[in-house]
Amino acid sequence: MDIAGSMWSFAAVVALLTVTPGLDTALVLRTSLLAGRRPAWGVTLGIQLGTLTWGLLTAAGLSALLAASATAYEVLRWAGAAYLVWMGLRMLLARPGPGHGEPEAEEVRFGAGLRRGLLTNLLNPKVGAFYVAMLPQFIPEGAPHALMGLALAGVHAAEGVLWSALLILFASWMSGFLRSPRVRLFLDRLTGVVIVGFGVRLAVSET
Repeated sequence: MDIAGSMWSFAAVVALLTVTPGLDTALVLRTSLLAGRRPAWGVTLGIQLGTLTWGLLTAAGLSALLAASATAYEVLRWAGAAYLVWMGLRMLLARPGPGHGEPEAEEVRFGAGLRRGLLTNLLNPKVGAFYVAMLPQFIPEGAPHALMGLALAGVHAAEGVLWSALLILFASWMSGFLRSPRVRLFLDRLTGVVIVGFGVRLAVSET
């Protein structure tokens, strides 16, 4: 398979992964609905920066070490689970602000969203495991591994940005119907439950 064919095939595979509802979708939607477009774009770019990092690490062979080392995988898995549970509990236990459901001050900043998206991605060893399993299959023989890995991760990141843009647009359109403080608070709590659930699932999963 040539380089162009590999990239198109990889794009088709990760497109299905991108649009499947999951943690990334929940984070982008929640941030967009409760904090606005700018922090939602911060989360989006943080997630995709993590995607590019995993792609580069995989191409360089570093993620293979993670996959081969049970101890390293377990450390990262528990760190990721703890981070997700902590983040979800903050959403569940946070007191409503003056607007009774307005987002916390830190969440309205682009930088905070960027850090949240990046950490959520990098602390999830399943993303690394996916890249270790899938990326080598789409790197043609003779192609430079580092550049090809980064290019494939770039395809994944580009699809993620496009999907997130649709989510942010949808959230912006729906925000007119979600101005009720109680509805906004409910959405925040619901997202907290979802994120805690992802954290618990990551903690109890064996692989």
